Amino acid sequence: MQLAIEEALDGINKGHGGPFGSVIVRNGEIVGKGHNRVLKNNDPTCHGEVDAIRKACYNLDTFDLSDCELYTTGEPCHMCLCACMWANIKTIYYGCTIEDNARIGFRDEKFDGIFSGRDKLRNYMLELDREACLELFDKYLSMQHKSY
Repeated sequence: MQLAIEEALDGINKGHGGPFGSVIVRNGEIVGKGHNRVLKNNDPTCHGEVDAIRKACYNLDTFDLSDCELYTTGEPCHMCLCACMWANIKTIYYGCTIEDNARIGFRDEKFDGIFSGRDKLRNYMLELDREACLELFDKYLSMQHKSY
């Protein structure tokens, strides 16, 4: 998770987007990492998880990440959650919760209310290192940043 936090810090320090960094690991080896690049790319789909998935697929020359795990600083939105499922990622470890995402100005709760179903994924998505990720979110809140 520490590498996902570092990836997120890199992105927010460069003004690329929110404090969301992700790392994809296969057999203990990092195969892809990414961070939120919504502002940098003018692409509302370029969340940290999607960025990491794209890079892992490129690096492994496959669309199937079934033997991979994803570590991400914030609980994935529904778009990212579905992207992980389409990529066959076997487990997601997240730091901050959907409620924490809302605290820093993101609207994941809105979509969670529409689509729901997270309760069915408790063995697929596991909380990890929330306190460390909350520190990252607090840093983001203290910075001057563009809201979106």
